[in-house]
Amino acid sequence: MSKSNPMKVITGKDTRWSYANVWEAKSINGGTPKFSVSLIIPKSNKETLDAIKKAIEAAYKEGEAKLKGNSRTVPALNSIKLPLRDGDVERPDDEAYTNSYFVNANSATAPGIVDADVNPILDRSEVYSGVYGRASITFYAFNSNGNRGIACGLNNLQKIRDGKPLGSRASAESDFGDLGDDDDFLS
Repeated sequence: MSKSNPMKVITGKDTRWSYANVWEAKSINGGTPKFSVSLIIPKSNKETLDAIKKAIEAAYKEGEAKLKGNSRTVPALNSIKLPLRDGDVERPDDEAYTNSYFVNANSATAPGIVDADVNPILDRSEVYSGVYGRASITFYAFNSNGNRGIACGLNNLQKIRDGKPLGSRASAESDFGDLGDDDDFLS
């Protein structure tokens, strides 16, 4: 019998994915290319939020030596960078983050991506910023270049249902749907 990992969480099915860079690793500010997604979790989803808070505490305890580094003491949990953030505070102008918390998860390796029936999703257009689904994530301590905290690793994703695409990009249908057959619309 395997012992479950106290730092691993499977989010609820109403988690919305934003900034979904899950097909190709992307470099941020010249860093190592990574796969990433921002997981938007409704504040009403107490079960997922409680599981994340417990996993963060477990990662803090497991990573005390790393967090301590060359210091004499381990920094307090509330004094280091934490991955669970309040969308109402940090993204007040983004409607998608209203009344939600969010976690940015990333990985150097591609996440497995499946549908609601656990079949692999191969069509990239099926997964976009705005879909709803579960995410398998793992929390861990980090201490690099004087930055200490708890980070969130991305394991796998399960799309449950479509959602309104996020972002300012218009669909082709909305751009061209009202033009009709008028051949000289530019004149």
